[in-house]
Amino acid sequence: MDDRIFAPESDGSSLLKDRGSKFLAFAYPCEDLQTGDAYLAELKKKYHDARHHCYAYRLGKGGETTFATDDGEPSHSAGDPILNAIRAEQLTNVWVCVVRYFGGTKLGVRGLIEAYGESALLALQEMERVELIDQVTFTLKFPYDKTSEVSRILHPYEIEEKNAVYTDSVVQTLAVLKEDFPALSAQLEASLLYYEVVEDD
Repeated sequence: MDDRIFAPESDGSSLLKDRGSKFLAFAYPCEDLQTGDAYLAELKKKYHDARHHCYAYRLGKGGETTFATDDGEPSHSAGDPILNAIRAEQLTNVWVCVVRYFGGTKLGVRGLIEAYGESALLALQEMERVELIDQVTFTLKFPYDKTSEVSRILHPYEIEEKNAVYTDSVVQTLAVLKEDFPALSAQLEASLLYYEVVEDD
C-alpha cells in the first residue's frame, strides 16, 4: 500500500447477511466528533431495535485521530475490523457504523470480525473520494512587466491557481506541493518577487 490518503465526498452503505444476522453498514464524511455523534444518534433512533451499533472513525489530515467501539460485542470483534477497513481504503475524515440485527446463531469472534470488516469495507468502497495532497498556499504580487519572469519561475512546478486579481498589479493565490515550496520560494526571493504564505496545509 502507498502512503497516499483520501477524504470521502459522498456517503456509502451496504447490507451483509450471515447465518441469520444482518449487518447494515453506513459510511459518512466526517471532520469532527460532533458530526459523528449526530450520525450515531440518527442511526440509533432509526434502528432502535437493533442489538448493536458498532462504529469507528478516523479524522485529521493524516488520519491521526482514531476511535473504535464494539458496543457490547466481544472485545476487538467489531470496532477494530471497521477501523481496519477504513485504513485499508486509505481514508480519513470518515465515520462508519455497522448496525447488527442478531439472527439467532452465534458467529464466534472470527465470524464477527469478518462480517463487521467486510460490511464496513463494502460501504466504504461506495464512497466517492478525493486525494489529500500536502500543499502550501501563498499569494504572489507582481507588476505586469514581471509576468513572463513569473511564468518562467512557476513553469517547472505543479501549481494550482486558486484566485487571481488584476488591478494596477497582479495578485495570485497559488498552491504548490509542500516539498517543492522551499526551492520555489528561494527563486521568488532571488527575483525580488513579493509573496506571502496564506496556508500551510
